[in-house]
Amino acid sequence: MTSVPTTAAAARQPAMRRLRLSPTLTKYIARQYLFWFGSFYFAIVAIIYLATIVDLLDRLATKDVSLAVTLKMAFLKLPYLSQEVMPFTILFAAMATFWRLTRSHELVVARAAGVSVWQFLLPVLGSSVVIGMLAVSALNPLASILLSRYERLEASYIRNQQSMLAVSETGLWLRQADDRGQSVIHAERVKPGSVSLQQVMVFRYAAQDRFVDRIDAREAQLQSGRWLLFDAWLSRPGEVSQFHERMELPTDLTVDKIQESFAPPETIAFWALPRFIELMQAAGFSATPHRLQFHRLLAVPMLFAAMVLLAATFSLRPQRRGRVGVVILAGMLTGFLLYFLSNFVFAIGLSGTIPVVLAAWTPAGVSLMLGVAMLLHLEDG
Repeated sequence: MTSVPTTAAAARQPAMRRLRLSPTLTKYIARQYLFWFGSFYFAIVAIIYLATIVDLLDRLATKDVSLAVTLKMAFLKLPYLSQEVMPFTILFAAMATFWRLTRSHELVVARAAGVSVWQFLLPVLGSSVVIGMLAVSALNPLASILLSRYERLEASYIRNQQSMLAVSETGLWLRQADDRGQSVIHAERVKPGSVSLQQVMVFRYAAQDRFVDRIDAREAQLQSGRWLLFDAWLSRPGEVSQFHERMELPTDLTVDKIQESFAPPETIAFWALPRFIELMQAAGFSATPHRLQFHRLLAVPMLFAAMVLLAATFSLRPQRRGRVGVVILAGMLTGFLLYFLSNFVFAIGLSGTIPVVLAAWTPAGVSLMLGVAMLLHLEDG
């Protein structure tokens, strides 16, 4: 009576063993993939660095900027550019790994031993997800800091402008300058849908930062060439404060200049984005680009996993069907097509046509489902 279940259990044991991937094979595949990833990554980064130097030399040709500053600017921008091309690095590294293992018939032997395509994909998928998590949690904060410094140098040497706006927990701060001196404007919040500041304080300074007066107003509306202040109190040192129902403050600020002064989402670290989004929304400004950037970074590990599945689709079986170059080229073109479609979806998300979360996660989700579907169609498991 007891021999039947014992025999059945014994029959199931080889099948259960076949479902487990050998630790030795796992380490071997992961090591091969990481080698190719490192090789492609450093090669692409070196090419990007040289291309950035050439581009900056062209842009700074008419400026009085030394070569050392140019090299520094290229270096500061390099981490940001390197993380932008990392999905292609994942794709190329995975294709090279699978193509080499297929060419050497190592995957054929593994399949003959009972290892399915999903099992030997696990080391590469796991490595890619870990790389994605490290890119978001470690590389992105570093790239954001360095890119912020690059933006300041670019604004100084190329665009000849300085940042005029800052958002903090105390509200919004603006700085403007004219022939008479400069003014520092503080507002607790911005009226949604317009550049109308609420609960405004204006500190005006003459030459050599000499304090002139202070204006406290209920509201300040930005109009052509002026700020229109309502219910304003003008205070000067040693004088009695004066009340004005309406006051005008000259300015050269425009809506476009104010928008351009916001910190770009790429210059804010992943860990600081949620707090910055809260501050933007509390101040009355739209935080759509920053929310899109935050969810886009969250989707990076999924996107890297999708790149691995697409690489497997185009590189696991080229030797059996021939035309290796055509198949690999098709994989690369698919990766570039997904990249451009991703940028298109992100642009739609920035315009507010579709929700930010949908715009950020759609490229990674669609790529992942496409890779799984193609593998299920082409492979026997």
